[in-house]
Amino acid sequence: MSEAYDVIVVGLGGMGSAAAYHLASRGQRVLGLERFTPAHDKGSSHGGSRIIRQSYFEDPAYVPLLLRSYELWEKLARDSGREVYRVTGGLFSGSPDCVTVSGSRRAAEEWSLPHEVFEATEVNSRFPNFALPQGDIAVYEAMAGFARPEITVQAHIDLAVREGATLNFGERVCDWTETADGVRVTTDRASYTAGQLVICPGAWAPQLLAEFNIPITIERQVLYWLDPIGGTAAFENQPIFIHENASGMQVYGFPAIDGPAGGVKVAFFRKGVVCTPESIDRVVHPQEIAEMRADVSGLLPALDGPCLHSATCMYSNTPDEHFVIARHPDTVNVTVACGFSGHGFKFVPVVGEVLADLAMTGATDHPIDLFDPLRLVTL
Repeated sequence: MSEAYDVIVVGLGGMGSAAAYHLASRGQRVLGLERFTPAHDKGSSHGGSRIIRQSYFEDPAYVPLLLRSYELWEKLARDSGREVYRVTGGLFSGSPDCVTVSGSRRAAEEWSLPHEVFEATEVNSRFPNFALPQGDIAVYEAMAGFARPEITVQAHIDLAVREGATLNFGERVCDWTETADGVRVTTDRASYTAGQLVICPGAWAPQLLAEFNIPITIERQVLYWLDPIGGTAAFENQPIFIHENASGMQVYGFPAIDGPAGGVKVAFFRKGVVCTPESIDRVVHPQEIAEMRADVSGLLPALDGPCLHSATCMYSNTPDEHFVIARHPDTVNVTVACGFSGHGFKFVPVVGEVLADLAMTGATDHPIDLFDPLRLVTL
């Protein structure tokens, strides 16, 4: 049976669930298709927490999107009645000229974002869990914090349904084609037509977007929850952090947000191995845990305790580590959002808004030129 919709959204993870909500809230007849269960743990939008921040060391061009995203985080929390995010403050530390520090300062100064710069001794005094090496400094941003990925995805799903969207789970997309007046999407259950298609494939981008020639590499990443020596109480109100060592490796972490038995979540940033969603090793090995403990305990000595829990997720990396968000260059009926390269979740609410703009009008007032896929397309 074929049903007609205004917009079909493929993939209902972070970006897709937000797009489905924004489209439905604007009166569009929306069909969302997801191969797994709501707020699943098979892709990238899971793990209990994701850092949010505004002094963006990746590129100051992201800051206007972040400011709008913060507004939409607050709206989502209000509309859903859930704690989808929390502001804790954030420390971005390392040598004065490292990317984490210099990039954060550059973005904060260019956009007049409130921030402070601390020497190592001041960091260690004000935040006694830390033992920042002498010679390092930290940019402190009071507005940094974390989002709750599973809660966020579920909130967008619930609000999309409340606005009239039809969301089908456990339904795998097999193919899509253009039609005379839109698109046809074929799944393992049925066939659907719509005027517009929004594809948010996450780690499945290389398969679903193969014909776009967008180079995306999938990487396995590992998350760790360590049991602090002395318990979690001292970590409950600490800021999120990103620290860059002398070799350029970044480690990041969060407050203890899941109670005394929940530990403290930490991870390496971009220390992964290439994989596919089918080949990813979901087992976290003892040597990986030992390496994480050895590294992070040099910065936070109490985190030399046992690992309570670990998990894997996937990054979808473009060569320049910037996103892909655009109408398909060869059709006005297809919009893609992919390649979020390990730093996309903080943008989920505003990307949903952008995708709704593009699907409905073909343009957006948000600054997204940086994310044009033509910069990456291999001919």
